[in-house]
Parts: sequence; structure tokens; C-alpha cells
Amino acid sequence: DALVTSVVNCMTSFVSGFVIFTVLGYMAEMRNEDVSEVAKDAGPSLLFITYAEAIANMPASTFFAIIFFLMLITLGLDSTFAGLEGVITAVLDEFPHIWAKRREWFKIQTLIGNFFGQMATVTKGGAYVVKLLEEYATGPAVLTVALIEAVAVSWFYGITQFCSDVKEMLGFSPGWFWRICWVAISPLFLLFILCSFLMSPPQLRLFHYNYPHWSIILGYCIGTSSVICIPTYIAYRLIITPGTFKERIIKSITPETPTEIPCGDIRLNVV
Repeated sequence: DALVTSVVNCMTSFVSGFVIFTVLGYMAEMRNEDVSEVAKDAGPSLLFITYAEAIANMPASTFFAIIFFLMLITLGLDSTFAGLEGVITAVLDEFPHIWAKRREWFKIQTLIGNFFGQMATVTKGGAYVVKLLEEYATGPAVLTVALIEAVAVSWFYGITQFCSDVKEMLGFSPGWFWRICWVAISPLFLLFILCSFLMSPPQLRLFHYNYPHWSIILGYCIGTSSVICIPTYIAYRLIITPGTFKERIIKSITPETPTEIPCGDIRLNVV
């Protein structure tokens, strides 16, 4: 499933490139301009002005306009479902004694909180907020979490134990290619991309407006807020673990075997 999803995702991006540059070339021909001039349209204007104008000049423009904007709505809903479900499921699994009988109320509260939290994106300056979140709140945070996850699983949990778990679930053990990727190649690539971003942060500019310096600091704070829970939990774990500081570190980075996990921590969802 992972291979199929990755291949479909790559092929979708590949085909989308043909569509995007075909539309840009068509609009450049219509406007009597170079493609580089048409491609200067940034942010929402490329989506809601350039593409809308291109669709309006196509045969059966009404049909394609309906399909196009339905696609945008479904993409937004799909992203919302994925993001919310990840948060809701994690909280319910971690605190079943609190939210087990209040699942619907927790979902409603989460949705209301997200609604008010996103009100800034639909104001007159909403496009600038979206640009700030796009550059700083998603990419760097996801890369950081992925890097920490790759290092934690491959180096601390152990690649041998992880491959043994995969064999138990799938019936075969991953080969050396996957092991090398998980241990070395993936962490190094993620670290390189993250360091490149930190050394050369993007220049925030939208609609000929240059963002002030304080907004860049705000962007870094927003991105950091997504990963601050990791060092916070590390500190919490070191505090509650008995022993000397060295013993606490060793115990914290040593994975628990199934026999060491308390029965109360094993939760099964029976359908």
C-alpha cells in the first residue's frame, strides 16, 4: 500500500506539471506575454484568477469550472479530515478515561476551536496569513518531526527490532536497501533539507508586499510550536524516571519489551 500510494502521488504530481504549464502557456498566448510573466502571479491569484480565466476560455467552460472548484473543495475537506482525525485519535487513545464517553463533545470542541483559529485566514489580509503559515508552519515542522521519528526508530528503537516487527506483521523482513535508507539515507536527506531551510529562509513576499521582520519571527514561533511537545515530553520523562541523571537517560532511550509494558497501557480497539 505504501508503494502504491507513493507511486500514485508521484505520478499525480508529474501529470499535474503538464496541466499547469499547459495552462500557463495557453494564458501567455492569450495575453500576448511570456510564460515567465504569467507565472509571476503568486498565491491565490494564480488559482482563482489565472486558472479561472483559462477555464472561462475553454469549450464547455461551465462544466470544467464546476469540476475545478469541486476539486478544490474536496481537497480542502480531505486535508481537514486527515489533520483533525490525527489529533482526535491521538488524544482519545492517550486519555480514554476522560474522553471515552465524551467523544462527540471532544470532536465538537475541536472543530469549534479550529473554526475560530482559522478566522484570520478569511479576513482582508487572510492571503498574507495563509502565505505565512504555508512557508513556516507546515514544511519545517513536518521535516523536523520526520527526522526525529527516523532517528528514534532506526537508532534508538533499533533497526533489527523494527525489521523483526515488520516481519511479524507482513511475513517477510525488509532487505538491506530499506535498512540503509532508514538508518542513514533518509535522516541525512531530512537533515540536509532542514538545515538548508534554516540557513536560507524563504523571502516572504506576496502581491508586491514584503513581510516585516517580526512576521518572520512569528513564523518561526508557529513552526516551533508544532514540535515543542517532543522536548517537553523528553524533559517530563527524565523528571519522573527514578535514578541518577545517566540512569534516567539510559532508561528513557531503552525501548520497552512487550513483557515490560503494563497491561493497562495496552489498548485494543475491537470492531
